[in-house]
Amino acid sequence: MKAENIYVPFEVEYKECHSYPQARRSRNFFELIYIVDGTGVQYINKLKFNYRKGNLFLITPQDIHSFDIANLSSFFFIRFSEHYVKTVISKDKDAVKRMEYILQNASHRPGCILKNKADKPFIASLIESIIRENTNQQIYFNKIIEQIVNTVITIVARNIALKLPKNIKENTGEPVLEILHYIQQNVFEPGMLRAEVISRHFGISLAYLGRYFKKQTGETLQQYISNYKMRLVESRLLHSDMRINEIVYEFNFTDESHLNRSFKKYKGISPTEFRKSNS
Repeated sequence: MKAENIYVPFEVEYKECHSYPQARRSRNFFELIYIVDGTGVQYINKLKFNYRKGNLFLITPQDIHSFDIANLSSFFFIRFSEHYVKTVISKDKDAVKRMEYILQNASHRPGCILKNKADKPFIASLIESIIRENTNQQIYFNKIIEQIVNTVITIVARNIALKLPKNIKENTGEPVLEILHYIQQNVFEPGMLRAEVISRHFGISLAYLGRYFKKQTGETLQQYISNYKMRLVESRLLHSDMRINEIVYEFNFTDESHLNRSFKKYKGISPTEFRKSNS
């Protein structure tokens, strides 16, 4: 499959579609897709979500996605590179690291990215402003669009950050973000998530690693790993047609009983009961 690339810091596009290209991958940029109008289903990786007016999706470079359009839909796209985040959005090195971490891990939180209710009308207004500026193209319109795009990306980062561990603050240092990123990258490899392996990988003593992680996140290392894995299982149950035994295999549980025990501890009911109650 031919790679998709952008060669400018960012680009915007408005498009009305009766149909959408097949699942796409291999790109060098992030893509924000705002639903101006229409309904249908978004497919991202192995999951699917109903979409409607006002939804905002973030597609990362590693994602595979497409839309199944139920009726004529209007999409607004903002595409931007990781380089744009590093060089334009923030001059603060730590802030850039946080932004990169948040955006790169968006694929672990698929679906509409807007979790903060107050941000929904704000984003709608900002997107409308970009469309208007891009249509009228009056003096300084490019600079104005750039500033609005920066604001949109920052709001997106805030909405993703709302789902980070409860004690993670805006000024959290780089090491804990790197540990979280490592855990999320290796969530399907239990051997890589043993405390002694993480300790060795980051050059942190085993005793200090536990204290540091708890202080920075409000959870022990094992609590975070377990809860994070259960959130992904929950997403599979809600937004995919995967069978229980497929989920067992994907997350390296010993068997279905092992998954049932872990999920009951997390949600209070079995995966099958949870899926039925939310179908």
